[in-house]
Amino acid sequence: MARLPRFVIPDQPQHVIVRGNNRSEIFCADADYQFYLEKLKLACEKHACTIHAYVLMTNHLHLLITPHEEQGLSKTLQMLGRYYVQYYNYSYQRTGTLWEGRYKATLIDSEAYLLTCMRYIELNPVRAGMVDHPSDYPWSSYHFNALGKPDELLSPHIEYVRLDKTADARQTAYRQLFKHHIAESSMNEIREATNKAWVLGNDRFKQRIQKQLERRVEPNARGGDRKSEKFRINGV
Repeated sequence: MARLPRFVIPDQPQHVIVRGNNRSEIFCADADYQFYLEKLKLACEKHACTIHAYVLMTNHLHLLITPHEEQGLSKTLQMLGRYYVQYYNYSYQRTGTLWEGRYKATLIDSEAYLLTCMRYIELNPVRAGMVDHPSDYPWSSYHFNALGKPDELLSPHIEYVRLDKTADARQTAYRQLFKHHIAESSMNEIREATNKAWVLGNDRFKQRIQKQLERRVEPNARGGDRKSEKFRINGV
């Protein structure tokens, strides 16, 4: 069966996951992380993408990225992948593939999910038990979004900018968000939408995207329509 084309709408953010082949390490030293971020910035500049949040883990990475052209995201990741594989294989005297197939991605309803997705991304090292707080992990956007540390790779999304009027106030408001746990249901929604390449958003957003792209944007309901007259009467 042919794979459906990805959901891409210019200027609509996406949550992206890239994994190492067989969950193997893709970052082993500080130089690896630094090289990847440098080339990510270069690829984004060339192919018209902006990054709002990221985390580089040892065997995978997450990006919150907005492509401004239809092919911008795929071209950015293709260019970056080639750069990094060549670097990594040369550095560690290895050959062959580094990535686990295609990258995973979901189109995001920015009003409903963007700030939650940013927190989801930056809390990855905490969930993995690597650190106690996202500020303790060096390879994420938390230091920019929450603490104001300069990071030329990042561009604040409008939903982040709306947190408050000044940069300091926005950072304070953003830090406050981390005092509250992300609901398990929200984390499951993010995981499922990203891993299965569905759209992440409320019903109105999904309906708009489905109409715009003329494609189904979420899985069919299991077990039929429970609101249907047939189900109410027959219980099937």
